[in-house]
Amino acid sequence: MGRKTNTDKKSKSKSNRSTSERRTPRPKPTVDFTFDTLELKNVNLLRKYVTDQGRILPRKYTGLPAHYQRKLAQSIKRARQMLLMK
Repeated sequence: MGRKTNTDKKSKSKSNRSTSERRTPRPKPTVDFTFDTLELKNVNLLRKYVTDQGRILPRKYTGLPAHYQRKLAQSIKRARQMLLMK
């Protein structure tokens, strides 16, 4: 006995989406600082990458390269330990 196939269903593919359903691409931020400015004493820069609750923003939202994101997280954690940031 053969399998029954349902030909009535429409296949959902990305090409069938209307223009209103398309996701807007993430903006590509330019890294306007050097690797050296990501130090723990530069609190004004570090606060841009922390939420109001004190969580570090992920790469998805910051748009930073991986090595910058790791350095950023390390600097924020060190600034917290030295009580420069909350």
